[in-house]
Amino acid sequence: MKKSFCFLLVILSPLISYSQSKSEGEIDGLRSDYRILFYNVENLFDTKDDSLKNDAEFLPQGAKYWTWKKYQDKCSKIAKTIMAVGGWELPEIVGLCEIENRKTLNGILYSTPLKKANYKIIHKESPDHRGIDVALFYQPDRFFPIDTSFLKLTYNKSSHSTTREILYVKGATHTDDTLHLFVNHWPSRWGGQLESEHKRISAALLLRNKVDSIFTNNAKAKIIIMGDFNDYPNNKSLTKALKASEPNKEIINNELYNLASICEDNSSLASHKYKGIWGMLDQFIVSGSLMNANGILQTQPNKMFIFAPSHLLEKDNSHKGIRPCRTYIGYKYHGGFSDHLPVYLDLWRDLDNEN
Repeated sequence: MKKSFCFLLVILSPLISYSQSKSEGEIDGLRSDYRILFYNVENLFDTKDDSLKNDAEFLPQGAKYWTWKKYQDKCSKIAKTIMAVGGWELPEIVGLCEIENRKTLNGILYSTPLKKANYKIIHKESPDHRGIDVALFYQPDRFFPIDTSFLKLTYNKSSHSTTREILYVKGATHTDDTLHLFVNHWPSRWGGQLESEHKRISAALLLRNKVDSIFTNNAKAKIIIMGDFNDYPNNKSLTKALKASEPNKEIINNELYNLASICEDNSSLASHKYKGIWGMLDQFIVSGSLMNANGILQTQPNKMFIFAPSHLLEKDNSHKGIRPCRTYIGYKYHGGFSDHLPVYLDLWRDLDNEN
């Protein structure tokens, strides 16, 4: 049974002031039948030293003086954001990146008002040298995992990986639709965009190989790819290697379409701001089948949104306009939410296909 969380949102209602990146229907209270959220939460580490990870700066005596109080506050802020994105119901699925371990996921779910929810967790420790992972929350009465795997990313045919894996989950919804979900956090642009591009192209090719295997078995597969790609929708890794195009032509079932390209064009904001320039690093990419009414749940090119209420933003004192209110600015604790804005995808029932 789908749970109502109105009592939680009473305390959150002052926070839910939607920006122009929201649709008017959302402001009026319309909620989709199925909502999927992705959120880069900006370095959610616990306060304990892990000798297998490079987590020294996020310790009480580390360079960032990361304390238990700061950790709890950040978990609370992430939980509030998840609840606010849900509207009057929590998102059915939540993809996360930049979390250290299972303990931090438990911190979000069980040390905040979300403890009254019933989310389940899919997560695995990754080989990332900094110790940051991807993960998935799901409502077990709305999504039923069938298969889970973690795609290991290596470079130059090495057997050793030093970066986070791509999470793949195949599952059925309560409407009997089968979804193929991918949660991504591709290698960063550290060292320069062009110098590091080969790493993101490797991630794209790994993902594309898995997508092709799914399409081989089912040309109408409903695929949803979410994540922080550390590239923009028009970069080579996404357009050439992953073969995700803008949905402005005929929609083909077994092709990939990047909804973030539409979202970026239709908003003055994006998911991330770097040196005064907004860009869509956080994206949803879907198979054409999801937009061609193959099954009960479907979406449309304009159903990806940036969640940008005022409490996630602040005045940009270094450049013009506003920016995400982040946890740290350099090594200075700022006490905000994240340096990324959440993005989400709405799915709707096709009532004609339910008969």
